[in-house]
Parts: sequence; structure tokens; C-alpha cells
Amino acid sequence: MQFVQTLNRLLDHIKTVERETIDLTREGQLQLVKFIEKSSLRLDDEMLEVMQYQDIIAQQLSATIEAIETMQAHLDDKEVGLDEMDDKLSSVLKRAQEKHSAFGGKTQHHDFDDGVEFF
Repeated sequence: MQFVQTLNRLLDHIKTVERETIDLTREGQLQLVKFIEKSSLRLDDEMLEVMQYQDIIAQQLSATIEAIETMQAHLDDKEVGLDEMDDKLSSVLKRAQEKHSAFGGKTQHHDFDDGVEFF
């Protein structure tokens, strides 16, 4: 099926971009920590919260990658019919939503003016 192959390539691209974003987020956080240590700065609660958000972003992207990989494993199963595929993908969605709730923490209780949401 050409459609499934194209979908898999698209999902692989999304995973690559998310992994690169995770790496950039971690590198940015590491550089910030080095600066703070070098400058002997003390962090207040707001700055600690910002650093927590960086970690949450990486966790959310990792959870999305995991969901994509699980979905791709099901897409490659040639023996599964559409109804079974729907059941399996619904299960993947449910697990992804549970991880969203677990990783979201305080972010789900904030009103972001710019519409940022964690998924």
C-alpha cells in the first residue's frame, strides 16, 4: 500500500524533527545551567518553573514519538483489518492522552495568553 508507506515516511519525519527539538531543548537547558553556575546566580521559583517547562516539553515530545512508533508498528501489520486497526490505534490514543495528563502537571491549570498547549 503506497498510502501506508507515505504515512510511515511522514511519521518518521515528524519523529526526526521531535528528536531534534528534544536535543535542542536539553542543550539549551544545559547551557542555561552552566551560565547560572558560572555566574553564581540563585534561582527563584519562577525560573525553576521555566526550567520545569523545558523538561515537560521534552517529555511531551518523547511521549508523542512513542505513540507514533506504536502506531507505525500497527500500520505495518498486514494481517489486521480496519476494525482491528481502529481498536489498536484507539488504544494508542488512550495511552498518549494518559501520558499527556501525567506530564502536563501544572501547565494544565494555567491560562496561556498565546494559546500554547501541551499535547
